[in-house]
Amino acid sequence: MKGPDPSKIMQIGMGFWASKTLLTAVNMKLFSHLAKREMSAREIQNQLGLHDRSLFDFLDTLVALGFLKRKGFKEGAMYQNSDDADLFLDQDKLTYIGGILEMSNNRLYRFWNDLEEALKTGKPQNESKYGDKPLFEAIYSNEESLREFLHAMGGAQAGNFDYFARNFDFSKIKTHCDIGGAGGNLCVHIAKNNPHISSICYDLPKVTPIAEGNFRSLGLSDRIKARSGDFFQEELPKADLITMCNVLHDWGTEDKKMLISKAYSALPSEGALVIIENVIDDDRRQNAFGLMMSLNMLIETDQGYDFSLSDFREWASQSGFRKIEAMRLTGPASALVARK
Repeated sequence: MKGPDPSKIMQIGMGFWASKTLLTAVNMKLFSHLAKREMSAREIQNQLGLHDRSLFDFLDTLVALGFLKRKGFKEGAMYQNSDDADLFLDQDKLTYIGGILEMSNNRLYRFWNDLEEALKTGKPQNESKYGDKPLFEAIYSNEESLREFLHAMGGAQAGNFDYFARNFDFSKIKTHCDIGGAGGNLCVHIAKNNPHISSICYDLPKVTPIAEGNFRSLGLSDRIKARSGDFFQEELPKADLITMCNVLHDWGTEDKKMLISKAYSALPSEGALVIIENVIDDDRRQNAFGLMMSLNMLIETDQGYDFSLSDFREWASQSGFRKIEAMRLTGPASALVARK
């Protein structure tokens, strides 16, 4: 009988090694370069400005982790993306999820060093800890940080947006509104896969020009409109389908309920609210990513947390929704569907 094994302890405990290796590769756009053609180590070195020391260690670590493929050995080796890396880590593809990884490298990585303090105080450990503005106020006050944040939020769910847009039943839906729609990524995926639908991307005024620019560049301005507003101060736009993606987990319980109730009021009979999040399993044993995302909300927000289907079912039922179900997406994410 096999006895205790320390391998998982070491793998998780030293997991920041693998994490930082991948985040660094994404930040240097390695996978976007390799999406164009396979390259030798020296070609990669010249493209990224890498030193001789550890060049092969860096690239072969990415091979061992499954992000790169390699033919040959060291000086004679040729590198290319793995299938997953090619689809999700090439910044020129609509399915690119690297934005959230870029933000993790540039912001979140250092904040998680203070997780112990967060667990003991219940307070955020991001910029606000050092006297800066709260998360969203700080992000929206600076165009560079705002663009990075919108890029991250869109990329975080790119695979899920693509899957949802291709597999959800849109046959009876003519109008759609994405609340907190950021740069409009979900609207774009829905529009490309469902030409009969018109969408509204609803977010704060500073986001509107960015979303509009995205829609123009993709030739979708006739079917997707960016609308400015504040969901705390206003009623939500009316539509057959209302979506909220990585929105509810930013807020505490009462604000979650308020947003769900506002969606109910804005929907017609038979309309649907869809929540796309890394939903925690009801038994709280399996979706480790969803649980860690909830810890990230501790790091980043005053009251935010992630939740389970049973949590959402309770809130949605209180608002009047009659049928609530889950649709699995890619990886740890789900779409929670509440029908009026």
